[in-house]
Amino acid sequence: MPVSAYLQAAAFIILAGVALFAAAGTLAILTFWIYLAIFAAIVVAAFLWLDPGLLRERMRPGGKPPPLALRLFTLVMFLHWIIAGLDRGRFHWSDSVPGWLQAVALVVVAGGYALCFWAMAVNRFFSSVVRIQDDRGHYVVTRGPYAFIRHPGYAAGILILLASGVALGSWLAAALIVVCSLPFLLHRAIIEDRVLQAELPGYREYAARVRWRLLPGLW
Repeated sequence: MPVSAYLQAAAFIILAGVALFAAAGTLAILTFWIYLAIFAAIVVAAFLWLDPGLLRERMRPGGKPPPLALRLFTLVMFLHWIIAGLDRGRFHWSDSVPGWLQAVALVVVAGGYALCFWAMAVNRFFSSVVRIQDDRGHYVVTRGPYAFIRHPGYAAGILILLASGVALGSWLAAALIVVCSLPFLLHRAIIEDRVLQAELPGYREYAARVRWRLLPGLW
């Protein structure tokens, strides 16, 4: 991987910390530190153990800059970090999340990232956009979490979205990210499944065997 990729990842983690702590006006919020540690750990693990080709695809899908929708999704993430910081450190609009619930949400966030990492570890075509990667020899992946659900990456993303604001201790931040980002992820999961069934050889047969998209027994 080029040095710029490592610098970009480090800058993203630092900016997340700045968004949280600068907005809060204090460094003395333990849950923020735990949240950032989980985030940093998954980034470091990705660079250490994932396919470099996959990391390049996720940063520049198809060799192109990320699309506007993905940039807006990232912007919402930063906005919810800023709101959480302002809520917890300065204005206390909705920072009444019980400590035990924050702890549970942090575990859910960590579990969501672990599921996402597992999916990326077995699927080198885990792109950040919906596309058939003929340039990378795209084929159907059926190992790991894909043996149980067709879109574990989206399932992981939804877990993280639902738990993130709660883990940071702000009901307002939780509402913002769920309302603004959950419809985007659900729509992406539906669109990607349709594209894969229509264009990726063998995916329709795989979908007939693995019925559930995100949650076994429900959908």
